[in-house]
Amino acid sequence: MPIIKHADYQAPFWLPNGHSQTIFPSVFRKIKTVNYLRERIITPDNDFLDLDWAKANPEIDKDNKKLVILSHGLEGDSSRQYMMGMVQIFTKNGFDCLAWNFRSCSGELNRTTRFYHSGATDDLDLVVKHAISKDYQQIYLVGFSLGGNLTLKYLGEQSEKLSSKIKKAVTFSVPLHLSSSSQTIGWLYTKRFNDSLKKKILAKAKLFPEQIQTSNISKIKTLKDFDDCYTSQLHGFQDAEDYYERNSSLYFLDKVQIPTLIINAQNDPFLSKACFPFEKVNSLEKVFFQAPENGGHCGFYQNDYEGVLWSEKRALEWVMS
Repeated sequence: MPIIKHADYQAPFWLPNGHSQTIFPSVFRKIKTVNYLRERIITPDNDFLDLDWAKANPEIDKDNKKLVILSHGLEGDSSRQYMMGMVQIFTKNGFDCLAWNFRSCSGELNRTTRFYHSGATDDLDLVVKHAISKDYQQIYLVGFSLGGNLTLKYLGEQSEKLSSKIKKAVTFSVPLHLSSSSQTIGWLYTKRFNDSLKKKILAKAKLFPEQIQTSNISKIKTLKDFDDCYTSQLHGFQDAEDYYERNSSLYFLDKVQIPTLIINAQNDPFLSKACFPFEKVNSLEKVFFQAPENGGHCGFYQNDYEGVLWSEKRALEWVMS
């Protein structure tokens, strides 16, 4: 049965709600055991993607055939604790890891007018094909939040065309329905994201003053405002709602052809009710859904924490089962 009702995350008593479970690991958890080797690849439109590689046993096993590709969340990057923690557990268990940075998220503004967005699967496809060219035989996809939506949409789009080398996927804290989730996320998180996004728009407008106008940027208060003014317009959509409707991974789940696990905490402050499609998933063969009562957004910090989150143990268990 695709709905998984066992092995749920248990929150520590001192993290009593979705906000504390989201914020604490994001602010206080530090990962010091991951050393990346960066590679830059060029996209078909003469832009670039920065890929951060972590090898399981670089001195012993130079020809590892198992790889995990990780996709981060909105305004994240490969150095976020949830990314590095996942890299840490997989490399310790014999998997190479590739944590890629979306356009403009690697510390350097990208070269074209476009950025990244929740449905920009062409970049993920380029990363996957690049990994396949390295002769990996078993590839697993891990996605967080926006990167989870991107991963699921990609799997649905590829469907039966997906490379047989991609074996499984697992995603966390996924806004499966973008429109309603954009209205659910609280002002504190919205302000943080918008502050970061606005800085990038202002910087890019200096490079492309005719294509990118910033006269109304001070009026942007919500994520939908930003997506109306910039995300949709820079990426060929009519408006925010058109962008949300065409890129919500909820509409691609029935096309997924490999075992795929979605884990969304019920107290996630970013997710709407539509991000818990129990009835829909129950009718699917390849998509599995787990909805712990607690966990927050990309949180899952547990009482017996010893350097590894519950979500990381769960991802490893899923991939290796």
